[in-house]
Amino acid sequence: MATSWTGERVRLRAIEPDDWAAFARFADDGWRGGRLDLPRSAESYRAWAKQQAVAECDGDRFRLAVETTAGKELVGTVASHRTGRHSGWFEFDVTIGAEHRRRGYAAEALTLLLRFMFAERRYHKCLAVVFAHNEASLALIRRLGFTEEGRLREHVFFAGRYHDLVMIGLLADEFGRRPTAGRP
Repeated sequence: MATSWTGERVRLRAIEPDDWAAFARFADDGWRGGRLDLPRSAESYRAWAKQQAVAECDGDRFRLAVETTAGKELVGTVASHRTGRHSGWFEFDVTIGAEHRRRGYAAEALTLLLRFMFAERRYHKCLAVVFAHNEASLALIRRLGFTEEGRLREHVFFAGRYHDLVMIGLLADEFGRRPTAGRP
């Protein structure tokens, strides 16, 4: 049964302190968004999850856990992490653990977030910044109706070279015109 925070495949919920182990597993290989991160201790994941569990919402900036509806398994997060309230835009990120990708979880979590931000918070535009080499994420976002708005050439350095970033956006009325906008 779909609700504001629940779709067919996933439910968005607050992050709980016990979620730390799943987040540590998701980052096990050290790569995040195509970028190699420093190793983190189990204690740092515990502290992060505990901090997230008690964090106050910072306006419309928040992070939610993405959990499967069938098995209530934590599979990732979705967040609104930057907002321009006066101009009516927000940015998002979605992260799904490697073993849970390509099952529709990211698309449904993002659809739930978009519906909330456009319909309830009345934002006008959603923005995303994606590494140009991340074809899977770009394909997902384009399927949801996003349009490429620009490219920052050789903007980020990692793994021994510079990488392009793709700026991609979706307007609220474009989201509303999608045949599946009413459901996640």
